[in-house]
Amino acid sequence: MKWSDLSSLPWTEVAELQARGSDLLVLPCGATEQHGPHLPINTDTVIAESVCAYACNKAGVPMLPPLSYTVSVGHTDKWPGTFSLSHETFIAMICEIADWSARTGWKKLLLVNSHFGNDASLRVAVDKVRTSRAGALQVGMRNTFQLSDEIWKYFISDAEDLHANKAETDLMLHLAPETVDMSAVEDDPDRTVGKVFSYPVAQTSLNGITGKPSLGTAIAGAELFAKMGDALAALLESAKSETPPLPFTAL
Repeated sequence: MKWSDLSSLPWTEVAELQARGSDLLVLPCGATEQHGPHLPINTDTVIAESVCAYACNKAGVPMLPPLSYTVSVGHTDKWPGTFSLSHETFIAMICEIADWSARTGWKKLLLVNSHFGNDASLRVAVDKVRTSRAGALQVGMRNTFQLSDEIWKYFISDAEDLHANKAETDLMLHLAPETVDMSAVEDDPDRTVGKVFSYPVAQTSLNGITGKPSLGTAIAGAELFAKMGDALAALLESAKSETPPLPFTAL
Protein backbone atom coordinates (compact mmCIF):
# COMPACT_ATOMS: atom_id res chain seq x y z
CA MET A 1 0.00 0.00 0.00
CA LYS A 2 0.94 3.65 -0.21
CA TRP A 3 1.36 4.87 3.33
CA SER A 4 0.05 8.26 2.28
CA ASP A 5 -3.39 6.84 1.49
CA LEU A 6 -4.78 5.65 4.82
CA SER A 7 -8.26 6.88 3.88
CA SER A 8 -8.50 4.36 1.03
CA LEU A 9 -8.17 1.35 3.38
CA PRO A 10 -10.99 -0.61 4.99
CA TRP A 11 -10.97 -0.67 8.77
CA THR A 12 -9.66 -4.23 8.81
CA GLU A 13 -6.46 -3.18 7.06
CA VAL A 14 -6.12 -0.18 9.35
CA ALA A 15 -6.35 -2.60 12.28
CA GLU A 16 -3.68 -4.79 10.66
CA LEU A 17 -1.37 -1.77 10.44
CA GLN A 18 -1.82 -1.17 14.14
CA ALA A 19 -1.30 -4.85 14.93
CA ARG A 20 2.03 -4.67 13.11
CA GLY A 21 3.10 -1.83 15.39
CA SER A 22 2.07 1.26 13.45
CA ASP A 23 1.01 3.82 16.05
CA LEU A 24 1.91 7.19 14.46
CA LEU A 25 -0.45 9.28 12.32
CA VAL A 26 0.41 12.32 10.21
CA LEU A 27 -2.22 15.01 9.62
CA PRO A 28 -1.45 17.52 6.83
CA CYS A 29 -2.93 20.99 7.35
CA GLY A 30 -3.34 23.29 4.38
CA ALA A 31 -5.78 26.10 3.58
CA THR A 32 -8.27 27.34 1.00
CA GLU A 33 -7.42 30.98 0.42
CA GLN A 34 -6.37 33.54 -2.15
CA HIS A 35 -2.78 33.20 -3.31
CA GLY A 36 -2.47 36.20 -5.53
CA PRO A 37 -3.45 36.30 -9.20
CA HIS A 38 -1.09 33.51 -10.30
CA LEU A 39 -1.50 30.64 -7.80
CA PRO A 40 -4.59 28.51 -7.04
CA ILE A 41 -6.48 28.78 -3.77
CA ASN A 42 -5.49 25.21 -2.85
CA THR A 43 -1.76 26.06 -2.83
CA ASP A 44 -1.14 25.41 0.87
CA THR A 45 -3.11 22.16 0.79
CA VAL A 46 -1.21 20.89 -2.27
CA ILE A 47 2.10 21.63 -0.56
CA ALA A 48 1.08 20.07 2.77
CA GLU A 49 -0.35 16.92 1.22
CA SER A 50 2.54 16.45 -1.23
CA VAL A 51 5.31 16.91 1.32
CA CYS A 52 3.55 14.58 3.78
CA ALA A 53 2.88 11.94 1.12
CA TYR A 54 6.55 11.96 0.09
CA ALA A 55 7.78 11.70 3.67
CA CYS A 56 5.19 9.16 4.79
CA ASN A 57 5.96 6.86 1.88
CA LYS A 58 9.66 7.12 2.62
CA ALA A 59 9.31 6.57 6.37
CA GLY A 60 6.43 4.07 6.27
CA VAL A 61 3.97 6.15 8.27
CA PRO A 62 0.21 6.40 7.60
CA MET A 63 -1.23 9.78 6.64
CA LEU A 64 -4.72 11.12 7.24
CA PRO A 65 -6.56 13.12 4.55
CA PRO A 66 -5.42 16.77 4.54
CA LEU A 67 -7.41 19.53 6.18
CA SER A 68 -8.16 22.11 3.51
CA TYR A 69 -10.47 24.47 5.43
CA THR A 70 -8.47 26.04 8.23
CA VAL A 71 -7.70 29.53 9.62
CA SER A 72 -7.38 32.16 6.90
CA VAL A 73 -9.18 35.05 8.60
CA GLY A 74 -6.07 37.20 8.30
CA HIS A 75 -6.62 37.40 4.55
CA THR A 76 -10.02 39.06 5.12
CA ASP A 77 -12.75 38.99 2.47
CA LYS A 78 -11.03 41.50 0.18
CA TRP A 79 -10.20 38.86 -2.42
CA PRO A 80 -12.62 36.11 -3.54
CA GLY A 81 -11.35 32.58 -3.02
CA THR A 82 -10.66 32.63 0.70
CA PHE A 83 -12.76 30.28 2.86
CA SER A 84 -11.86 30.23 6.53
CA LEU A 85 -12.84 28.62 9.80
CA SER A 86 -12.66 30.60 13.01
CA HIS A 87 -9.70 29.96 15.29
CA GLU A 88 -12.02 28.35 17.83
CA THR A 89 -13.61 26.00 15.30
CA PHE A 90 -10.26 24.91 13.90
CA ILE A 91 -8.80 24.26 17.35
CA ALA A 92 -11.88 22.24 18.30
CA MET A 93 -11.61 20.22 15.08
CA ILE A 94 -7.96 19.35 15.74
CA CYS A 95 -8.79 18.35 19.31
CA GLU A 96 -11.62 16.09 18.17
CA ILE A 97 -9.46 14.41 15.52
CA ALA A 98 -6.82 13.84 18.19
CA ASP A 99 -9.47 12.45 20.54
CA TRP A 100 -10.70 9.97 17.95
CA SER A 101 -7.11 9.01 17.14
CA ALA A 102 -6.50 8.09 20.76
CA ARG A 103 -9.86 6.36 21.14
CA THR A 104 -9.20 4.15 18.12
CA GLY A 105 -5.78 2.97 19.19
CA TRP A 106 -3.26 5.46 17.81
CA LYS A 107 -0.52 6.59 20.18
CA LYS A 108 1.09 9.46 18.27
CA LEU A 109 -0.20 12.31 16.11
CA LEU A 110 1.98 14.75 14.19
CA LEU A 111 0.32 17.81 12.68
CA VAL A 112 2.17 19.03 9.58
CA ASN A 113 1.22 22.54 8.52
CA SER A 114 1.86 24.54 5.35
CA HIS A 115 -0.14 27.69 6.14
CA PHE A 116 1.41 30.21 8.50
CA GLY A 117 -2.02 31.46 9.60
CA ASN A 118 -2.63 28.06 11.23
CA ASP A 119 0.46 28.19 13.42
CA ALA A 120 -1.00 29.86 16.51
CA SER A 121 -4.19 27.79 16.52
CA LEU A 122 -2.28 24.56 16.04
CA ARG A 123 -0.01 25.38 18.96
CA VAL A 124 -3.06 25.96 21.15
CA ALA A 125 -4.54 22.66 19.98
CA VAL A 126 -1.31 20.82 20.74
CA ASP A 127 -1.27 22.33 24.23
CA LYS A 128 -4.86 21.23 24.84
CA VAL A 129 -4.28 17.70 23.54
CA ARG A 130 -0.98 17.10 25.30
CA THR A 131 -2.68 17.78 28.64
CA SER A 132 -6.09 16.21 28.02
CA ARG A 133 -4.50 13.05 26.57
CA ALA A 134 -1.30 12.98 28.63
CA GLY A 135 0.01 9.43 28.88
CA ALA A 136 -2.26 8.26 26.07
CA LEU A 137 -1.35 10.31 22.97
CA GLN A 138 1.89 11.99 22.02
CA VAL A 139 1.15 15.07 19.90
CA GLY A 140 3.32 17.57 18.06
CA MET A 141 3.32 20.07 15.22
CA ARG A 142 5.75 21.11 12.51
CA ASN A 143 5.54 23.71 9.74
CA THR A 144 6.73 22.51 6.34
CA PHE A 145 8.45 25.83 5.74
CA GLN A 146 10.47 25.52 8.96
CA LEU A 147 11.66 21.91 8.74
CA SER A 148 15.26 23.16 8.73
CA ASP A 149 17.08 26.47 9.02
CA GLU A 150 18.06 26.19 5.37
CA ILE A 151 14.44 25.71 4.27
CA TRP A 152 13.20 28.61 6.40
CA LYS A 153 15.89 30.96 5.09
CA TYR A 154 14.88 30.04 1.55
CA PHE A 155 11.21 30.76 2.24
CA ILE A 156 11.88 34.22 3.68
CA SER A 157 14.62 35.18 1.20
CA ASP A 158 12.28 37.57 -0.66
CA ALA A 159 9.82 38.41 2.15
CA GLU A 160 9.66 37.68 5.87
CA ASP A 161 5.86 38.05 5.88
CA LEU A 162 5.73 35.78 2.85
CA HIS A 163 2.67 34.80 0.88
CA ALA A 164 2.45 33.39 -2.67
CA ASN A 165 6.11 34.34 -2.92
CA LYS A 166 9.05 32.81 -4.77
CA ALA A 167 9.27 29.68 -2.60
CA GLU A 168 5.56 28.84 -2.85
CA THR A 169 5.61 29.57 -6.57
CA ASP A 170 8.68 27.36 -7.01
CA LEU A 171 6.87 24.50 -5.28
CA MET A 172 3.64 24.86 -7.25
CA LEU A 173 5.53 25.07 -10.56
CA HIS A 174 7.01 21.69 -9.59
CA LEU A 175 3.94 20.06 -8.02
CA ALA A 176 1.04 21.43 -10.08
CA PRO A 177 2.35 23.56 -12.96
CA GLU A 178 -0.96 23.39 -14.80
CA THR A 179 -2.54 25.47 -12.02
CA VAL A 180 0.05 28.27 -12.12
CA ASP A 181 -0.32 31.30 -14.40
CA MET A 182 3.07 32.98 -14.56
CA SER A 183 1.73 35.53 -17.04
CA ALA A 184 -0.37 36.95 -14.18
CA VAL A 185 2.47 37.28 -11.65
CA GLU A 186 2.63 40.57 -9.76
CA ASP A 187 5.41 41.02 -7.21
CA ASP A 188 4.55 43.00 -4.08
CA PRO A 189 7.01 44.02 -1.33
CA ASP A 190 6.93 43.12 2.35
CA ARG A 191 5.43 46.14 4.10
CA THR A 192 5.58 44.67 7.61
CA VAL A 193 9.30 45.16 8.25
CA GLY A 194 9.87 47.29 11.35
CA LYS A 195 6.19 47.44 12.28
CA VAL A 196 5.18 47.13 15.94
CA PHE A 197 1.65 45.88 15.37
CA SER A 198 0.17 43.05 13.34
CA TYR A 199 -2.09 43.79 10.37
CA PRO A 200 -4.36 41.69 8.13
CA VAL A 201 -3.15 41.03 4.61
CA ALA A 202 -5.62 43.56 3.19
CA GLN A 203 -3.56 46.27 4.94
CA THR A 204 -0.15 44.98 3.88
CA SER A 205 -0.57 43.77 0.29
CA LEU A 206 -2.08 45.25 -2.86
CA ASN A 207 -2.75 41.94 -4.60
CA GLY A 208 -2.60 39.23 -1.94
CA ILE A 209 1.10 38.57 -2.58
CA THR A 210 4.07 39.37 -0.38
CA GLY A 211 7.36 38.63 -2.12
CA LYS A 212 8.79 38.10 -5.58
CA PRO A 213 7.01 35.15 -7.23
CA SER A 214 8.25 36.35 -10.64
CA LEU A 215 11.56 34.69 -9.71
CA GLY A 216 9.92 31.26 -9.30
CA THR A 217 11.08 28.23 -11.30
CA ALA A 218 10.11 24.56 -11.41
CA ILE A 219 13.75 23.49 -11.08
CA ALA A 220 14.11 25.40 -7.82
CA GLY A 221 10.78 23.95 -6.70
CA ALA A 222 11.95 20.38 -7.25
CA GLU A 223 15.09 21.00 -5.21
CA LEU A 224 13.17 22.68 -2.41
CA PHE A 225 10.51 19.96 -2.34
CA ALA A 226 13.12 17.20 -2.01
CA LYS A 227 14.74 19.00 0.92
CA MET A 228 11.39 19.45 2.64
CA GLY A 229 10.31 15.86 2.03
CA ASP A 230 13.61 14.39 3.20
CA ALA A 231 13.65 16.59 6.30
CA LEU A 232 10.12 15.50 7.24
CA ALA A 233 10.92 11.84 6.56
CA ALA A 234 13.89 12.05 8.94
CA LEU A 235 11.63 13.65 11.54
CA LEU A 236 9.10 10.83 11.16
CA GLU A 237 11.81 8.22 11.63
CA SER A 238 12.66 9.84 14.96
CA ALA A 239 9.01 10.19 15.91
CA LYS A 240 8.31 6.50 15.40
CA SER A 241 10.60 5.51 18.26
CA GLU A 242 10.36 8.58 20.49
CA THR A 243 9.16 8.00 24.04
CA PRO A 244 8.28 10.60 26.71
CA PRO A 245 11.29 11.79 28.70
CA LEU A 246 9.49 10.75 31.89
CA PRO A 247 6.42 8.56 32.52
CA PHE A 248 3.11 10.31 33.07
CA THR A 249 1.96 10.40 36.67
CA ALA A 250 -1.39 12.01 37.46
CA LEU A 251 -1.55 14.12 40.60
